[in-house]
Amino acid sequence: MNRIAPALFVLLWSSGFVAGKAGVADSGPLHLLLIRYLLASTLLLLAAGWSRAPWPATMRQTMWIALAGLLVHAGYLGGVFTALRAGFGAGEVALVVGLQPILTAAFAALWLGERLSWQRRAGLLLGLIGIALVLSPRLGAHRLSALLQAPGLTAAVLALFSISIGTIFQKRFCADMDLRSGGAIQFATCAVFTGLLLWCSPGDAPPQATLRLAFALAWLVLVLSVGAVGLLYRLLQRGAASQVTTLFYLVPVVTTALGMLLFGETLTPLAALGMLLTVSAVILAR
Repeated sequence: MNRIAPALFVLLWSSGFVAGKAGVADSGPLHLLLIRYLLASTLLLLAAGWSRAPWPATMRQTMWIALAGLLVHAGYLGGVFTALRAGFGAGEVALVVGLQPILTAAFAALWLGERLSWQRRAGLLLGLIGIALVLSPRLGAHRLSALLQAPGLTAAVLALFSISIGTIFQKRFCADMDLRSGGAIQFATCAVFTGLLLWCSPGDAPPQATLRLAFALAWLVLVLSVGAVGLLYRLLQRGAASQVTTLFYLVPVVTTALGMLLFGETLTPLAALGMLLTVSAVILAR
């Protein structure tokens, strides 16, 4: 399991962009996230109670777990879903948040004292070039100019900083968190926070009763909130934050591959070269 965990994490995390895009087609982002958080927190609470999982020993530890959850889940997913709802493509959102490994490496060096070897520095740079090549067919000069002026860009940048800082907090303050009880705390906190945002934003579109939304929610809760997030936290417990987050370089690559498989999208030679560079970058950095 330990050997396949990184590859499985990348596959599951990448599928979230596709499921998220499907979900926001039938629901406002805040409604979608609130339902997701409520379902995930309930599921993990039941799992924690059934398995008698340990809970945080102090209020301070509980607060750190809640704060890390707000950043990793509410800030990140709220930004991603808002950007998707504003018209950003899944690949374009992946491009913005694909800067996470570099930002996390900088924060890890500043706050955790992690040192970056020349292999990791070269891998970070090579991965950034690879992502740009993978997504270059979707981002011509005119599209890139429109993207920089789009209202969803602020939300995507918010997602980038939230997941980067949240990863550091999770690594530094929540390393011993039980994935069942800690996950229940994090998603319940996110549900309260999102509910308050929804109360202040009555314009968020209510969910529609569609099969597509039901499938998207099931996937987002079971596969992403439980499966992918659990794998991310396990990887953070075992490795350096900057090393683990290099895996996020593979997310746009896998997202593009899923687009080819599910939607018949084509792959240009330049994008194929970008995929090769990105995979090489992750191997070098890890």
